[in-house]
Amino acid sequence: MREAIKALEASGLLASRHGEGTFVADVIGTVFSPQISALLARHRQAGIDYLEYRREIEAVAARFAAERATPADRAMLEALVTRMGEAYAGGDFDAEVRLDVEFHSAVGEMAHNLVLLHTLRACYRLLAEGVFQNRARLYGAAGARRELFEQHRAIAAAVLAGDGAAAAAAARRHIDYVITATRDLEAFEDRERVSQLRLARHAALASRRPIVRKRA
Repeated sequence: MREAIKALEASGLLASRHGEGTFVADVIGTVFSPQISALLARHRQAGIDYLEYRREIEAVAARFAAERATPADRAMLEALVTRMGEAYAGGDFDAEVRLDVEFHSAVGEMAHNLVLLHTLRACYRLLAEGVFQNRARLYGAAGARRELFEQHRAIAAAVLAGDGAAAAAAARRHIDYVITATRDLEAFEDRERVSQLRLARHAALASRRPIVRKRA
């Protein structure tokens, strides 16, 4: 038994924690190393590339989920959408952001494809860690909360109806919206940075101007 445990630890499937014991290692969804994630985070175009990639695999996952979901899968998705609706109606911003990732993870699980799920979880890990997107920032955009909620409901409705084509199309529309909203936010923030620099420069110049006193 000890030799077997050592072999599994050496392969990275088990992890030992001093004083706690031996646990199954968190290897699902670890496609990107921390070094690669940090490198990608520094390049804006990598964020758009990430979303384009997600758009296509999300569409595949949604189609498979619609075609392969079991009754237990559908019950799980219905319960999740209900929780999303409650968070939206109650203005629970933090819960909305958290449930967004949980929703996409659930659809990935319902696709019943282990390789696809591993790839999706790697994407969702980057999402949860804010490597490419700040979900809180996206949800804070005008009208975004309602739009995103309705998009998730559309994906869920198609999956629950067993309509693979509609589910894939809804998933693509959702990510296309996220791409557009992300670009708009980045453009606004770029303009805001330039404006703040300009304001600071004018303030600095004003502080250096000599004070002209009027003669009595």
